[in-house]
Amino acid sequence: MEMFFSLTVMTVLIGVIMATVMLHVAWLTYFERKILGHMQDRLGPMEVGFHGLLQPIADGLKLFFKEDIIPSGANKVIFTVAPILSLIPALIAFAVIPFTGGSWRIPEQLPLLGWPVPFIGGMEIHPYVADINIAVLYILALSSIGAYGILLGGWASNSKYSLLGGLRSAAQVISYELPLGMSLVGVLLLAGSLSLKTIAEAQGGGFWHWYAFAFPAPQFIAFVIYLISAIAETNRLPFDLPEAESELVAGFFTEYSGMRFAFFFMAEYANMILVSCVGAIIFLGAWHPPFDFLPSGGLFGVAWLLLKVYALLFVFIWIRGTLPRLRYDQLMRLGWKTLVPLALANIVVTSIIAYFAR
Repeated sequence: MEMFFSLTVMTVLIGVIMATVMLHVAWLTYFERKILGHMQDRLGPMEVGFHGLLQPIADGLKLFFKEDIIPSGANKVIFTVAPILSLIPALIAFAVIPFTGGSWRIPEQLPLLGWPVPFIGGMEIHPYVADINIAVLYILALSSIGAYGILLGGWASNSKYSLLGGLRSAAQVISYELPLGMSLVGVLLLAGSLSLKTIAEAQGGGFWHWYAFAFPAPQFIAFVIYLISAIAETNRLPFDLPEAESELVAGFFTEYSGMRFAFFFMAEYANMILVSCVGAIIFLGAWHPPFDFLPSGGLFGVAWLLLKVYALLFVFIWIRGTLPRLRYDQLMRLGWKTLVPLALANIVVTSIIAYFAR
C-alpha cells in the first residue's frame, strides 16, 4: 500500500509539473506577442479578455477545431508521429529539473483541525520527479530525439519546402548541439557531478558563487555560448533557417495543420522553457537569491528560479525583435569557427584552473 500511495503522490507531482509547463507554454506565446508589439510601437493582442489575456485559449480552440489535412503522397504514419516525437521529449525532460531546494513533508494531522492524514501522512515530497546522476546527459539526449521529429516531419510531408526545412534543421542541430554540450563541460568539471540538484546546491551563498561569475574560473563565456546555441537549437530568430518564411513558406511544418501544427508549436516553446531552466540552474544559481540576506528555499526558491527563467525567456524574445535572420553560411560559420573553438578553449582553461585550485 505504501508503494501505491507513493506512486499516487508522484503521479500528482508529474501532473502538476506538466500542467504548469503547458500553461507557461500557452501564455508565453501571449507575452511574446505583447513584448514584440511594444518593441514595434503597437499593442499586440487586445480583443480577447482584458488586454488580450485570453488570446492563448482562443488560439488553442481555433487550432483544435481546424481541419486536419494529410497531403496526398505523404507517409501517413511518420507524418502523424513526427509532431508527437518533437513534443514528448521536450516535456519528459522536465523530470530532472529541480525547482527549489529542500523538500516538503505531508503533515501527520491536518493543521488546526487535528484530523489524522491516513496513508500519506509523514511522506516526503521532493520538488522534482527524479534526481539522477546523469541529468545533464539525459536532457541532451532528449533534445537530440526531439530533432528527429522535425527531420521526419519534413521528409514525410512529400513537399520540397518541408524537406529543405528538415534538412536544414538536421544540419543546424549537428552544428549547435556540439557547442551547447561543450559549454556545460566547464561547470561539470567544477561541480564534479552531472546531477542538476548537486550543481544547483553548490551555488548557494550569493551571486559570486554562481558558476557564471564564480572565481577562479567564471563560466560567463560558456554561458554566452550556451545561450547562443540554445537559441539555435530551438530554431528561434536569428537562427530560424528551418522555417524561414521568406524562402521556405513555413519550412518543416508547411503541410501541417490543426493540432499537429500545434504540437510543433508547443514543442518549440516547451524547449525554450527547458533550456532556460537548464541555463538558470547550471549558470545562474538555480533557486538561490543573488544575496545571502534575501529569503530562499521552499516557495521563495521557486520564485527565484522562475524569475531567472523569465529573464532568459525575455532575452529570447528581445533577440527575435532585434536581429535579422542569418544567412545559412553565416549560421554554419558562427557555429563551427567561433563557438566550437571558444568552447574548447574554455574547457582547457577551466581544466587547468580546476587542477591547480585543488
